[in-house]
Amino acid sequence: MPRATLQQPFVVTQFRAGTELERHGSTSGGMLRLNMGDGARVLIVLPDGTTRVLSRGFHSASDPDVSFDGRRLLFAGKRTAQDPWNIYEAAIDGSDVRQITRGLGDCRSPGYQSTYYEITEDQPWHQVTFVRTDPAVVNEYGGPPVSSLYSCKLDGSWLRRLTYNLSSDFDPSIAWDGRLLYASWQRSGFEHGLLGRVRLLGVNTDGADCAALVGDNGKRVQHMPCTTTGGLAVFVEADRVPWDGSGSLACVQLRRPLHTYRPLTRQSDGLFHSPSPLPDGRILVSRRPADGSATHGVFRFDPISRRLERIYDDPHYHDVQARLLAPRAEPDGRSSSMDPSDPRGKVYCLDVYTSDLKGRHRMALGTIKKVRLIEGIPRPARAAGGDPPGERPGGPAPGPGSPGSAGGTAQLASRRILGEVPIQEDFEDRGGKKVLSAGSFNVEVPANTPIQLQLLDEHGMAMRSCTWVWVRNHQAQGCIGCHEDGELTPTNWQVAALWKPSVRVCPPPEHRVAVDFRRQIVPLVAAKCVVCHDKLGSPPNLAFGPGTTAGGQDAAARKLYEALLAADNAGHEASAYGKYVHPGRARTSPLVWHLFGRNTSYPWDGTAAGRAAKPIPPGRTEPLSDEDRQRFIRWIDLGASWDRISPQAALPGNPGDGTGAGR
Repeated sequence: MPRATLQQPFVVTQFRAGTELERHGSTSGGMLRLNMGDGARVLIVLPDGTTRVLSRGFHSASDPDVSFDGRRLLFAGKRTAQDPWNIYEAAIDGSDVRQITRGLGDCRSPGYQSTYYEITEDQPWHQVTFVRTDPAVVNEYGGPPVSSLYSCKLDGSWLRRLTYNLSSDFDPSIAWDGRLLYASWQRSGFEHGLLGRVRLLGVNTDGADCAALVGDNGKRVQHMPCTTTGGLAVFVEADRVPWDGSGSLACVQLRRPLHTYRPLTRQSDGLFHSPSPLPDGRILVSRRPADGSATHGVFRFDPISRRLERIYDDPHYHDVQARLLAPRAEPDGRSSSMDPSDPRGKVYCLDVYTSDLKGRHRMALGTIKKVRLIEGIPRPARAAGGDPPGERPGGPAPGPGSPGSAGGTAQLASRRILGEVPIQEDFEDRGGKKVLSAGSFNVEVPANTPIQLQLLDEHGMAMRSCTWVWVRNHQAQGCIGCHEDGELTPTNWQVAALWKPSVRVCPPPEHRVAVDFRRQIVPLVAAKCVVCHDKLGSPPNLAFGPGTTAGGQDAAARKLYEALLAADNAGHEASAYGKYVHPGRARTSPLVWHLFGRNTSYPWDGTAAGRAAKPIPPGRTEPLSDEDRQRFIRWIDLGASWDRISPQAALPGNPGDGTGAGR
């Protein structure tokens, strides 16, 4: 019998070594958290090493979390193999089991929240956070179903969806200040490769005020965060994630998270999984050898001295998700101004020129003319009418020639333009002369909707774009700048946009603008481009071939689309994009350079800014109008989609979207 060396009992999830999952490997999208649990169990480990199963009567159980008073336990469980995962609460001896979630599909990773209060209610209450997987919606590239953060009361009522990313959010953990830390799959562009990256974010318990925790420091995938009593956020990170989601340990200081990143373990130290805090500032964490020669055991780790001490290890099982069975300090409670009766919220920016760009890469004052607000469309698990090229749900992670790619380039989620709003210019008085010093905006947008902001130059091209953000009902989401240092203090003055009422950018769905290749770009190519790019002309060949039927023309258009987005093997950082088109970045797309006769990249675009453009030869064809060029720009900046999808992709309504359902 393995002996525990911790002087207090703890709970742990166990699953047997040598399972199908371990032999063949399975992580969501090849990079997310462990998709484990079938056949797992939750048990208590006593100081003498004896154990007792707490999840008797369940086919599968995992993801334990201990209440603040140390008397009760949350876990995810399945009564039978065919059941969906649901959230349960029980006494720490396994008795008094009570089901919390019902009818929501798979619900995992529960955690206790502190007290919560909304201005529309009389009294505060306690809540539970959990992760819900929606089988009707898949991640942006098409892979596994999307998971999002939700919350509800301990009786399952007052259901609320908290995050609105177009790819998965998972691994929530409560911090000392009452905010939720969690891992978020960010894939609005290809700056970190075809699959993007998994970042650590923080959000209020009502889903408002989402912000980066670690920034761009560290490895590509960062997840499983926990906060220590010593003021650290400790997490697991990896560039390539193995079958169980394990990796190295790293941390940041919660008081200055964006500037205090440091790795805690080396590759030779092994692979780590699911850290959790101990009262003395150390953590419990699971570890296994990197070569797979042994199972996960439970260790005690000191983030300061980096001393690692084995606590418990059953060699026949993987022991993960260890949590101390003891009272702990309850984090700060949270209040919310959310009003579910209001279908809108506000987004404002104090100065679009405040950013993380330095030196010559800084955006020059006056160059940003508008902000474009883009709605992200959740991707249905099955597209009506078949799968357009490069948009096939499911299958492996995208790569050249794989599903989820077009001509070798992975596709972005479908997008529609809500509107474009002029930047308000702010001036300072310098010696009696008004000098431009900042630019701001203040808009009202649909609540509970994935939104991307793009800063536009004089040609309507996106200079910079953000990842998916959202605003809750009746709430205001503000920022100091665009991609700015989140630890900065804003200048103490009232910007021009905030002196005026918010600009409402909430058109009905039928008036939201989508630009797709099949309907809006093909006619332009046929009318103005084929004359120079036929079989005998310059590459690529844009001729539509001999097919005269509608089907023949459509097949030829598909080939043209794939040619424009063919994999770029030039050996520079844009190789994750197409050879002629970079979805989401018109400014670095050689097709746009061709239309403008110059390289339209900016200094912060890396090697793309130094590449040569090939202008259209004068006199060969009728010049494109500004409206024609704008159509190409919008098509690419919106993701270069083949075909638009129907509004909201005919998806079923989401429970807990803030409309009052689920109270």
